[in-house]
Amino acid sequence: MTTQNTSEQSTSAQNTSTQNTSTQSSTENLHVSAFENVLSPRQLKAEFPISAAAEATVAQARIAVRDILHGRDARLLVIAGPCSIHDFGQALAYAHKLAKLRREVQGELEIVMRVYVDKPRTTVGWRGYLTDPHLNGAYDFNGGLRRTRELMLALGDLGLPVATELLDPFVPQYLFDLLSWVCIGARTVESQTHRVMASAVSAPVGFKNGTGGSLKIAVDAAVAARNPHAFFTITDDARACIVHTLGNPDGHVVLRGGQAGPNYSAASVAETAALMHGAHLDPAVVVDCSHANSGSDCARQHLVWADVLAQRSAGSPALRGVMIESHLHEGKQSIPADLSDLQYGVSVTDACIGWDETERLLRGAAKLS
Repeated sequence: MTTQNTSEQSTSAQNTSTQNTSTQSSTENLHVSAFENVLSPRQLKAEFPISAAAEATVAQARIAVRDILHGRDARLLVIAGPCSIHDFGQALAYAHKLAKLRREVQGELEIVMRVYVDKPRTTVGWRGYLTDPHLNGAYDFNGGLRRTRELMLALGDLGLPVATELLDPFVPQYLFDLLSWVCIGARTVESQTHRVMASAVSAPVGFKNGTGGSLKIAVDAAVAARNPHAFFTITDDARACIVHTLGNPDGHVVLRGGQAGPNYSAASVAETAALMHGAHLDPAVVVDCSHANSGSDCARQHLVWADVLAQRSAGSPALRGVMIESHLHEGKQSIPADLSDLQYGVSVTDACIGWDETERLLRGAAKLS
């Protein structure tokens, strides 16, 4: 694997202590082996403060994304990047390519990099860069927080906006000043916790349809997040608190297919738009070219992409964005016991298209816009 940066070479033990549990109660902590302290959001932000360049990248991209979602900007929103980040250097190499392309086509496309670091699992498996940055099951949360924030900051300094999926209720305090777009995934879109969290997020939030394919679930989530809520989280000093939210007015639907198959067709987009209109939401739809829409076959993402562009050319008013899973090289790989056997630039979760195809698709979209 690529040699990690300086923050990865430091040990999180300097800011972490682990306390073993003992049998002090017959009714609590029976399945807990230890409690580990975590650094506070304030500590992490002090180590990796947001720069003026990154702050400008985030602020400008949020405005652009909002304008696209609400029909004030006719450009196509494109969220492109690996299924998951597993290596700092490889992610940065991809980001340099995407940032260069973003500058060249910014008149036609608003490109945001997919930087997914916290992975939901159907049963078990590698849970992502944020949780297990060493890919060895050690669960170095403090190290994962440091690496993730430093990576997102580096992308902001490149002028490349960042998108990610929201899973953990405490993570926003650590990272969300660096994010321009957020997704609530298919496995969590029905979760009350995630809906109320989304009501507090400062960036636009896309809600995926459920794994079963239900569109109404995603629309209901956007409605819930639009309203004020209160929920438990932590302050910048990592103290438990209750946050009161104003509601997020920039919720929209991400179509990713379901158990019955794809749902990116013009009929599905129109059905989604009608449901959103009925719920008094601005009809704004983003199509995920991966997952069930492509049958989990990265070689079919271009077919979904082409259909989305054809719908746009035909004047679909609700179709505002598209998402692709893309890495430096095509395909996927399992995490080997010997990490030196990892293939460079190849996904360790879902299969991705390679950079050459990514560039062709984005340049083609820019020509049609």
